[in-house]
Amino acid sequence: MSLIDFSASMLSIVPAAVALGLAIITRRVLISLGIGIILGALLLVDYSIVDAGKYIFSTVKSVVVEDGGLNTWNMSIVAFLLLLGMMTAVLTLSGGTRAFADWALDHIKDKRGASLLAAFLGVFIFIDDYFNSLAVGSISRPVTDRFNVSRAKLAYILDSTAAPMCILMPVSSWGAYIMTIIGGILVSHGMTEYSPLGAYVALIPMNFYALFTLLMVFAVILFKLDIGTMKQHEQAAENSTSIEDANQVDLQDELGIEEHQRGKVGDLVYPIISLILATLFFMVYTGNVALAEAGNAFSVLGAFENTDVGASLVYGGLVGLAFALLTVLKQKQSFDNIRFALWVGAKSMFGAIIILFFAWSIGSVIGDMNTGTYLSTLVQGNIGLHWLPVILFVLSGAMAFSTGTSWGTFGIMLPIAGDMAGATDLAMMLPMLSAVLAGSVFGDHCSPISDTTILSSTGARCKHIDHVATQLPYALSMAFVSIVGFVVIGFTGSTMISLVAASIAFIAVIATMKVMSKK
Repeated sequence: MSLIDFSASMLSIVPAAVALGLAIITRRVLISLGIGIILGALLLVDYSIVDAGKYIFSTVKSVVVEDGGLNTWNMSIVAFLLLLGMMTAVLTLSGGTRAFADWALDHIKDKRGASLLAAFLGVFIFIDDYFNSLAVGSISRPVTDRFNVSRAKLAYILDSTAAPMCILMPVSSWGAYIMTIIGGILVSHGMTEYSPLGAYVALIPMNFYALFTLLMVFAVILFKLDIGTMKQHEQAAENSTSIEDANQVDLQDELGIEEHQRGKVGDLVYPIISLILATLFFMVYTGNVALAEAGNAFSVLGAFENTDVGASLVYGGLVGLAFALLTVLKQKQSFDNIRFALWVGAKSMFGAIIILFFAWSIGSVIGDMNTGTYLSTLVQGNIGLHWLPVILFVLSGAMAFSTGTSWGTFGIMLPIAGDMAGATDLAMMLPMLSAVLAGSVFGDHCSPISDTTILSSTGARCKHIDHVATQLPYALSMAFVSIVGFVVIGFTGSTMISLVAASIAFIAVIATMKVMSKK
């Protein structure tokens, strides 16, 4: 079956635009994504219903099977979700979740402290964004629930610390991937004065979106900057009332598991720590195996650059679940209770898995529509050099929003930015690369079909569209701050001056939000 090439046509953005628009308007994510998939299939096969059916079948099949074998990346994420769901349920069964929440009552005095706990954990657990959202959600949720922090607020904290921290830290799955791309760009343009790591470190202070999004998380918590629908969710959680599409607050009621009355804080903490350490170990281990097979010497950065993230998450999840099971076995809990907890925990992840399947499917459709290729052509032409960083930021944001993937946007837009800098002014290379990185994270944050967004709502046990709606005003405000920074760096070439300008814009945004939050 031959597919129509839309790489030079505005029609390439239609399926993504329709799916995203419907999701925001109707708040029904699955139906919206399904319509986008069907529309894209019809466009690609010139409206042949039979061929569209065949295409949709092959697309959905590719989510599970790829090149005649298992799609290991997608299935690894599914397996990790199931393992973490089962682990969370077993921790609830052990009483560790309740004990940790009771401990928090003695050591954390209010909503602000509970929210800060989630934010600090999000900052310190930065090895991978998927792992960050799910693991930090599991640790923080009992505490934020106890202090009536809304699930929407927790999802915002998770999402706004996960990707920004991962993209700012070289020792992370994101850092390794980005350095691989940047290294090739620097070599191809003869910029030998920078190593991939050196260039990455130089890009950090120019990544305005990631930096100020992290600062905004703490500003929102400290100054209670609850605006828009976030304010409604916070008020509902505070008053223990419900609003439309509100989420349950009590995790025990949510899972229907009877907690052990003699649980200890360690019953939660030790399995979580084992999960974190095991995942980190396997990321280094699988990366070292790949290095050895290529005949290269071991290095930490090299290991992260070659690591198998999917397999590492699964192995870490198995270790964490094993430690959680050891706890309930030591408590001599009945096999029926353990089996029930495992089933309920796995079942609690089914909703997120279904959304992921739809998101992966429409991602394939968007790829076949060449949406990213079409959007990338929009920056080519007679555009003033000084405007290129901000244009790349906006375009990368639009691409990540439309495709639901920041990594895919990196792969397309970083080489384009490098070529544009090479053809105009190499001194603008780093600002233009940083604009792509910042814009990609911004678009990913706003996109309902982003797997990172989906997993953040999963980690918080928040309805997905609630998370998208409540996070959007904060993401857009930080995009404004970033635009100010990239306009200034484009005209001055100075990182320091652009940081000062962006900081002034950031303060202005906070002042505006403080006024809005009081209304």
